[in-house]
Amino acid sequence: METKRTDVAVIGAGTAGLNAHREAVRAGRSVLLIEEGPYGTTCARVGCMPSKLLITPANLLHELTRYERFGLSFCGNVHVDGPAVLRHVRRQRDAFVEGMVRLTEAIPSDQRLRGHARFVGPTTLEVEGFRVEAKAIVIAAGSGPFIPPSFDRIADRVLTSDNIFELQDLPGTMAVIGTGIIGMELGQAFHRLGVKTTLFGYSDAIGPLTDPAIQEKMKDVFGGQLQMRLSVRITDAFAAGDGMHLRWHRPDGSEFEDVFETVLMAAGRRPNIKHLGLENIGVPLDERGLPHFNRHTMQCGDRPIFMAGDVDDDLPVLHEAAAEGIIAGTNAAAFPKIRPHPRHTPLMIAFTEPQMARAGKSFARLEEGSFAAGQADFDDQARAVILGQNEGRLRIYAETDTCRIIGAEMFVPGAEHLAHQVAAWIQQNMTVEQALALPFYHPVLEEGLRAALRDLAAALQITGKCRRQDMAIMPGT
Repeated sequence: METKRTDVAVIGAGTAGLNAHREAVRAGRSVLLIEEGPYGTTCARVGCMPSKLLITPANLLHELTRYERFGLSFCGNVHVDGPAVLRHVRRQRDAFVEGMVRLTEAIPSDQRLRGHARFVGPTTLEVEGFRVEAKAIVIAAGSGPFIPPSFDRIADRVLTSDNIFELQDLPGTMAVIGTGIIGMELGQAFHRLGVKTTLFGYSDAIGPLTDPAIQEKMKDVFGGQLQMRLSVRITDAFAAGDGMHLRWHRPDGSEFEDVFETVLMAAGRRPNIKHLGLENIGVPLDERGLPHFNRHTMQCGDRPIFMAGDVDDDLPVLHEAAAEGIIAGTNAAAFPKIRPHPRHTPLMIAFTEPQMARAGKSFARLEEGSFAAGQADFDDQARAVILGQNEGRLRIYAETDTCRIIGAEMFVPGAEHLAHQVAAWIQQNMTVEQALALPFYHPVLEEGLRAALRDLAAALQITGKCRRQDMAIMPGT
């Protein structure tokens, strides 16, 4: 078996792996990038980009149904050309993927190795007939869709986010298993494109948000748009001549069965650690089979092994994967002289309508009695009313003793932008008073943030030390 020696070996050529490779090369180290699958990141190939390409025409079509409320009329029937919609998704997706492939293939060939990597020692890998000995290793193997055992009988016919965009036409009916980000985004999009869609949730929660007040609003809004079966247990799935049959129980024990042309599995993703040989790295593994790591250094125990990206099952979003790759690559190149790196304020966005977003601490992570919350409903928010998108709710959280903003959850139009603004406040350690002193134009969606801040200031007047705000009031803010 031929041996390859390198300073740093990186397992995975996705977003995290590419960033780790770049940083190690910048540090002047020899680097070997190992990938067993096709080049192109999860985001470009099966994640962020193709899903948004499907969501866009779905939302454009939905807008046509709302013309009359603005005094407009639309002459003629709108026809959804399913094959054309999906061809457009694939064409644009392939362009994004091609760019990432070119970027990866521009890496010198002697720095790349194709094949499955397996640890046979803490710093030794076997890769398709090669033995790789490295001074440090970065694990950036990504993640893959999870299919529950109850679907074993039809596993080969179940679609996931990895292959849903290969459909040649829109199906007539679809069951979406999972009400997390992937399930809600794609479920709503297919529904708006005319697919009779039913979403199944194993719990009564929707999306990534944890605030009960936000969940209540989401169930009210989505419940009027989509057919959802929450808190169910799917007991069987099998194929028959008329499609794929699902059987499920509700919490009260009642049993139901329905048949669908297509089943989309969106029950989450799992780290790609199967056959990786992590038991050989000399670091304790948790119940998921993952090594414990420091999220500020990305180091596993005290070994010259680092994790980055979706494989660590921490914050599975692209900008975090890039940041983790940078940290892991920098410290792998510097080992043993590693250093902790600051992390971004957590930020999560789901591109449903209204959008869902979380910045900073989630409600579930807040300690009871240590915080106050401010709320703004968008049913009568001025800009939302003008846009005809006046539904949703946002809540902002601040510490009661310092009045420092520490988190927010929101289900509102424009959440992708509002959440960035709140994340910036949090990262800059701003107080409620300081945020209220910033300019808010009128009429804009950002005024909803100010309404929540005012509500939060009022709550802190009772439980904390914030000075009472006396800001101008404008219509619909």
